Amino acid sequence: MIRTGEQYRESIRDGREVYIDGERVEDVTRHPMLKPLVDIRARIYDMAHDPATRETMTYQDEGGERHAIALKLPHSQDDWHDKRRATDAVLDDVGGIVTRVGDETIGEMWSLYDGQDVLNEVDPRFSSNIRRHIQRAIELDPFHVSANTDPKGDRSKRPQDQDPDMLLRVVKETDAGIVVRGAKYETAAAYANQAFTKPTIANWGEAEYSDYAVGFVCDLGSPNLKMICRTGFAGRGSIEDYPLSNRFDEVDALVIFDDVLIPWENVLFYRHTRAAQFIRATLHRYSAFAFVQRNLKLADAMIGTALHNVRQTGLDGQQAVQEKLARLACYREGVNAHLSASIALAEPSPGGLLMPNQSLLYTGRVLACSQLHEMIHITRELCGGQICVTPNAADFANPATAPWLDKFYSVNENWVADDRRRLLAYARDLLNSDYAGHRLTFQLFAQSPPFAHLQAVYRNFDFDGPLDFVRRAAGLSARVKGQ
Repeated sequence: MIRTGEQYRESIRDGREVYIDGERVEDVTRHPMLKPLVDIRARIYDMAHDPATRETMTYQDEGGERHAIALKLPHSQDDWHDKRRATDAVLDDVGGIVTRVGDETIGEMWSLYDGQDVLNEVDPRFSSNIRRHIQRAIELDPFHVSANTDPKGDRSKRPQDQDPDMLLRVVKETDAGIVVRGAKYETAAAYANQAFTKPTIANWGEAEYSDYAVGFVCDLGSPNLKMICRTGFAGRGSIEDYPLSNRFDEVDALVIFDDVLIPWENVLFYRHTRAAQFIRATLHRYSAFAFVQRNLKLADAMIGTALHNVRQTGLDGQQAVQEKLARLACYREGVNAHLSASIALAEPSPGGLLMPNQSLLYTGRVLACSQLHEMIHITRELCGGQICVTPNAADFANPATAPWLDKFYSVNENWVADDRRRLLAYARDLLNSDYAGHRLTFQLFAQSPPFAHLQAVYRNFDFDGPLDFVRRAAGLSARVKGQ
């Protein structure tokens, strides 16, 4: 059954070994850099019980039990519309953008659901494990994330030719399960319940990689698991001056597997390079939808920030300003169109699910990520240089400086100094802060690097139509189709 926020908090008070800023974290639910996201995830759980949002966040199964919409296997277009509404409801409720909160990462498990024939080549129990874990997620509602990226080391060498732990690998097989060693980077691992841990991008055609061809579900409270977090942005400045950094920073961690035992019931594939190749090729078949949807909300944040700014200074009537706003709107609607069309033209998956149209979804991801930096720059232009020179809130409250700031930051009776300061602080944190730079890089790489985004388009675009059109238009013989 769906947990409450407090039940979630209690579930991660399990003695896990987490470090941040050189110190061990005693309670991840209370650490000032982790607490903001723990509270948001707790709020998502509570939204499932809140009468105002319950119907949007949950569905009722045949037995009358309520489950999270985000974790439901997608079988219809309505399922996808429901998921989209639930994600929007969360982002609207918390007033910002959070990505690794479960609705995106659970989709990676569905790709393995589609690959059960591949898993059966290794061992039928692995196929049974994936079905059981997906059902377990629906019934027990854990905070589920993924662990994908390894430290990798020298990429010109195979892992066997350097420190072999640079890619996560199996070091021992026991009656109880497999023992793994290595490390993974994962956003939100420090305050999540479990992670789908899978191979990174590699040349899976080489049999020597078999020790690294492993996928499993890891309990993030497991013995011998250590998490070393990057320093968070929360608390570096006041929330008045950095309203996004202090509320929405999703802290990433290097998750170290120091000979961690993975029980057999949690192993999804093992020493099978074809399974590793399959999961890498189809990993984001479903999860890319929720990921790209965040860019839509980010576009709304940029448009709202830019338009408020030009209106309060009276520049919204200028053609050059309107053209820049229109470019932001085109970006926003381009992302929206790809998401909507991927549902409208959704396709049956190999496992009997309904997956978003793959070509349109992956093309939308390239659009959303590759143009994001340009949209941020346009928003900066429309906000102007005051986002990098405006004093902090304390100066607006100081009796010695407040009168001057009230004078120079009040535009008219509608835009007084306090509102203008708040808008500029929001814009600074959205566009110029350490958090803003981190967020841009996260969007570029969180679902694989840009070249892999384009490879996904290449694998899923239907080239037969253009080829056949040119063959007929140019009068080419049917022999060329043999190529």
